[in-house]
Order: sequence, then C-alpha cells, then structure tokens
Amino acid sequence: MNPQTKSEPRTGAGSNGHDDNKASFAETALKLGGKSDDEARRMGAVDKADDQVEQLFATRFQTVNSPVHRAIWDRGAPVELFQSKEPQTPPDVQRVMNDSLEVMRRHVKAGTHMDANKKVPQNVLDDLGGAGYWGLLVDKQHGGSGSPFAAFASFLTKMAMVDATVAGLASVHGCIGAVDPVRTFGSAEQKERFLPQLASGKRLSAFALTEPAAGSDLTALRTRAEKDGDSYVVNGEKLFITNVVPGRTVGLVCLIEKRPAVLIVDLPDQENEQFQLRKYGLWALKHTYNQGILFKNLRVPAANLLVPKQGDGLTIAYHGLNLGRISLCANAAGMMRLMMASMIPWAKYRKTYGAPIAGRELVQRRLGRLAGLIVACDSLVQWGGGLIDEGYRGEMECVIGKIFGSESQKEAAIELLMKTHGGRSFLHGHMFGDNVHEYLAPCIYEGEGEMLAMAFFKSLVKQHGVQFFEPVGKALQAAGLKKPNMANPAHLWALRKVALPYAKWMAGERLRPKPRTQLPQMPEALRRHADFAVSYLQSSPREISGTMMKHQLGLADRQCRMSDLSQKLQDAVTILCTALYAARQNDEVVRAAGDVICQDLTRKITGKQPSDRYFKTVTKLGEQIADGGFKSIAGIDAGEIMMPYENK
Repeated sequence: MNPQTKSEPRTGAGSNGHDDNKASFAETALKLGGKSDDEARRMGAVDKADDQVEQLFATRFQTVNSPVHRAIWDRGAPVELFQSKEPQTPPDVQRVMNDSLEVMRRHVKAGTHMDANKKVPQNVLDDLGGAGYWGLLVDKQHGGSGSPFAAFASFLTKMAMVDATVAGLASVHGCIGAVDPVRTFGSAEQKERFLPQLASGKRLSAFALTEPAAGSDLTALRTRAEKDGDSYVVNGEKLFITNVVPGRTVGLVCLIEKRPAVLIVDLPDQENEQFQLRKYGLWALKHTYNQGILFKNLRVPAANLLVPKQGDGLTIAYHGLNLGRISLCANAAGMMRLMMASMIPWAKYRKTYGAPIAGRELVQRRLGRLAGLIVACDSLVQWGGGLIDEGYRGEMECVIGKIFGSESQKEAAIELLMKTHGGRSFLHGHMFGDNVHEYLAPCIYEGEGEMLAMAFFKSLVKQHGVQFFEPVGKALQAAGLKKPNMANPAHLWALRKVALPYAKWMAGERLRPKPRTQLPQMPEALRRHADFAVSYLQSSPREISGTMMKHQLGLADRQCRMSDLSQKLQDAVTILCTALYAARQNDEVVRAAGDVICQDLTRKITGKQPSDRYFKTVTKLGEQIADGGFKSIAGIDAGEIMMPYENK
C-alpha cells in the first residue's frame, strides 16, 4: 500500500509543531546542550528529514500513533495492534511466488544457480524475471503483481530456504532499490517510464546511498549533481552498493544545490570515462555484486529527479529502509531453518561416549533455542508486514524486526550451528565455513544494530521531549542556566511556568493506576508472557522520562544508556508479538518454541537465572525437534555429512 495515498495535514497527536524554516527538536536540544553549530545542524537535518517522512502518512499511522509508541505512552496498551494476521496472498500473486520458487529449485538441483565465479548468473535472473519475481512489489498497472507487503515478506522466508542470495536480491531490488522510491515518490510519467522495466527484470535496481565518508552520518554526503540545461552532471563516489553492475537502474542519493536529492540513474551498459566501478574484496555478499561507483561528469536527464511532496532525498532514503528491515528479518527466518535442518542429521550421526549427541541436553537446548528464534522472527515479519499494508509508517516496529532478526541469525550461526558441528564447521564446503560472513553481515545492513537502537529510542521520546523538555531547555537558556537545581529558588522561579505541565504528568504516572489490558484467549504460559510484556511497557514511561530528566540536554551523548533502555523495550515488544502469534498456532511445537523464546527474553530483561523447569522445557522441545517436530523444515536438503567416519 502506498502511504502517500493516505497523506493528510499533520495535526493533533501527529504533529511536533516544526516546519522547514524552524529548528528541529534535535537541533534545538543539541545547541542548548553546548554542541557546535555544525553538529547541531547536521543532527537537525536528520531529525527534520524524519519529520518530513512522518508527513507522508495520515496522522493515525504516524509514529506517535504506532503500536509501540502507544503501548508505552498511552494509558492502556492497544494489544489488538500487536496481533498479527496470516497474510492473504491473491491467487495470481501466489502463482508468481510458486513459479519463482520452482525456478530456483530447478537451478539449485541442477547446480546452475551459480556461475564459475560463484555469482548468480544472468540467465537465472532472467528466468526469475520470466516468472514475475522482480515485479512482486510493482503494481499491476505497471506490469507487476501488486503483492501485499506482508505476503511478500513471508514469501522471502521460503525463498531464503532455497537460495538466500536470491531472496536478498528481491529485497534490494524491491525495497531499498529503485522500485520503492519510484513507486512512492515518482510522478506518473516517471512511474510509466521506469516501473515496467523494473517489474520485468530488464533493469534490476540498486540504491546508492553509502559513501566513503558517509555511512550512519548521511549529512556527510559529497556526491553532487549540478544542473546543466536539461541534465544533471554527477560527480562523486559511492561505496558498498549491492546489485550494481553496468546496465542497472540506481536510486542515487546526491547533493543538488547543497540539499540531498534522489536521481534515478540508468547506468551505462559498459564502463566508460564518466562511469566506473570500484572493485574490492568483500567476504559478505559474495554471490552477488557489491561494488563502488565512480561518477565523473556523468549526465543524467533532469526528468529523472524524484520530487517528494514533503522533504528531500533523505526523506526518500528513510522511507524504503523500513521495508528492507522487515525483509532482512524474513531472510533470517529462512536461513535459520537451513541451519536447523543441517544440525539435526549431524546430531543424530555424531556420537560421544557411545551415544548420539542428539540426546545430550546442550544440543537439545540449542535446537529448542533455535526454534524460539525462528518463531519470534516469523511473528515480527508477519506483524511488521501487516502494519505496512495497513498504512503505518512502522519506523520503530521495523527496527525491532531488523535488530532481532540480524542478531538472532548471528547467534544461531555462532552459538548453535557452529558449536554443534564442531571442527567440521570450518571445512571448505560446510554451510558455516562457506557462509559465516553472510550470517554476520546483516547486523550492519539497513543500519547497524546499536545505532538503530538509539534511533528507536529517539523516535520514542521525541514527542515527550518536545512537550515537556524543550520548554524547560529554552527557559534555562533564557535564564543563563545550564542545568536546573531544584533546591535553588532562583532556578525554581525561572522554571515556574514550564515545569508545571511535567509535574502534573509525573503525578499522574505515580498516582493513577494503569487500566488492566484485555488479552485474547491464550494458553496460560503464553498469557503470562503477554501480561509481563504489557506490564513492562506500561511501567516504562517513568524510567524513560527519569533518564531524560537526569541527563537533560546531555542525553544525546549517553549512547550506552539509550541503547540499553531501547533494547529492553524492544525485547518486551518481541515477547508480546511472539506470545500472541504463537497462541493462535495449532502446532504445539511452535507454541512451545514461542514459550521458550519468551522465557529467554524475559530473563534478559529481569536478569533472573534459568530454572530447572525451564531447562526441562527447552530440552524437551529440542528432543521433539530432533525427532522431526519442526514441520516447516520438512523437505530441506541438509546436504551430506562431511568427513564421515565409521560410526559403531
């Protein structure tokens, strides 16, 4: 669903009162906190771009009205907004998905899914185009299938179980590549010109954002485009661009008149003086092309400039990243299923002291934990994808999915897969040794995890800060004070007008009990998890606000504290989503896996130690999985056991 069709003036709870000519909350706070004008301006630009993305969405779909924001700041959590639904896939879309899976199964079985350089060959990409794979997120009017995003995301899990690289390329092309920017921000003429070729796969796409000096700090962009007649002349360098070879269509973020902008660039079919690729060794993404791009006076038609109704190029860049974050979590759910399918045969084959390690508690616990990680990822993908389809921006919700999915995949690879396979993990041809960088790199993709955790926290506290803390900061500045001392009558007098609203809010938090949340019918164990998550989220405003009060304008430098608080809140949301998701599953193994991961995340929040009862639960689950109980991995080719020995 195109959120642009739901846009309306930003008023009421969705507004922070800033326009393009006023300093953002971040810029004001940083200046008051003693930051340099340049740093305040740069952070203010990022904050303003975020505001402008918000304005693309109807008020009820903006961040302050999102499920996570409301579950924390409202009096009473809207549990119904955390209940995911099974995605409904139209029959014609399902046919495209089935045909695409069959294309890849055929190539994998024949060994033709990689060329001599271990890259996905062009004929495979063409075959997928014939099946309609590249047009899943393009509307039917422009030659695609118009898949609901929730259905697309869940499908990526299935594709990742066949070929994770091809699943990742669909996300690059459709989510963070040129498809989403053109579909969401393009004019009617631009859509007609670009989308049909993107849908067919004749022009696969990439998104060129990162530069040698601009990663998480997008205000450091240097690539520029200067208007010359009916063209823009582009100069600069991009780095770590996935899916870029000559002939691709690239969404290029650059500076035009010193402001970020996005040009849709059809790269030449061959390198030339104006366009070259910077090649380098990269361990991750080894089955596709990840390269740098050098532009030297490359001419791009002026008609290729995307002009959003609100904001600039950063607005466009931020918009598509949320889709990519959910897709990343979906891919992780598929890759972890491949790990599980590999672990089970080996655990049954490998014997220590005369008995298969599949019967050992440590191995059973690994299988149980892995099942929990998979089920939690499934729940976040289904939930986040559904919110996108409903029209929500999904900023905080998609960040949760990205961080949990990438960190789960990393843990599964190192702590569960590698330790179970032991030394054989490092053999050439082993799935761990051959793919370890692929398992770890998603922690960086679509924003490094801890950086995103801080962005999550900033989004969460932004309205609270504007409402209560910004007036206090301005009053302090007017009085020539840096930090309030409530024992000083002069300070109290300076804050007499602006402190009262905050005092009233805090009194309400202390004195008025939160209403009890009504949960749907659930198994008792899962109900307890949902109750805990809701209670934790509803009790968190005092800790969050207390942290803001303690650090005042210095909060921007308290990265560790923000990241820690953010992670606890994310874990509580994951507990709630997973408990609700597992409760409506008929498969008892899936329910048990949901219970296990909820217990794990609860202990992570509370710091409690695991009980003997927990160990009994998780090892029993692992035993069931070893006996074939995790049905969604049925049929996966686990590959042969490497360097087998006589097993007596």
